[in-house]
Amino acid sequence: MKLYEFAPTRSIRARWILQELGVDFEAVAVNLLAREHWSPEFLELNPAGKVPVLVDGDVVLTESVAIVLYLAEKYPDRGLIPADPQLRADAYRWILFTVTELEQPLWRIARHTALYPQRDRLPADVTLATREFLTMAAVLEEHMKGRTCVVGEAMSAADFIVAHTLDWAGEVKLLGECPTLRAYVEHMYARPRAPRRIGEIFRSMQPGAAA
Repeated sequence: MKLYEFAPTRSIRARWILQELGVDFEAVAVNLLAREHWSPEFLELNPAGKVPVLVDGDVVLTESVAIVLYLAEKYPDRGLIPADPQLRADAYRWILFTVTELEQPLWRIARHTALYPQRDRLPADVTLATREFLTMAAVLEEHMKGRTCVVGEAMSAADFIVAHTLDWAGEVKLLGECPTLRAYVEHMYARPRAPRRIGEIFRSMQPGAAA
């Protein structure tokens, strides 16, 4: 099994579940800064030119959420996909909530503050996306009160996706009014097999940082 990744991206989600499962895999770094994701070799794996990509035998899978769910379902004995249909549906619900209501405004903020050329950035969209994120984060904040995991009493695949997205939100200072979510992120990343956090990865990439 191979995971094509670039450390500070949504590759974190795929790496997290692989580490939690204890599955042996080969990590293949794809340097986005050097545009390695546009190489002909990589585009054969993912014509969209994005990471992560999981290669498992004849299976070539893109999209971080799809990879997380594939791996959780491949190893059902590990309990990362709820067996109960209602809990499983609830896990899917919060995964979809996260990638639509939380992740999308975060992407808009990232694009209009760092990723787009200066001439294409729209400060007004940052304001709108911030407002949208905070409104939806308040919904999740209320849901997570008294909980240590997103659904049921045991951690599931949903937690890796939710925790990673909230860590991203924390990096852009959007969790200040969500103490429950901040505590949840700390709890998740304290797990022995948790990946490095986004901020730690970026700090390690700075010139002069220790290897």
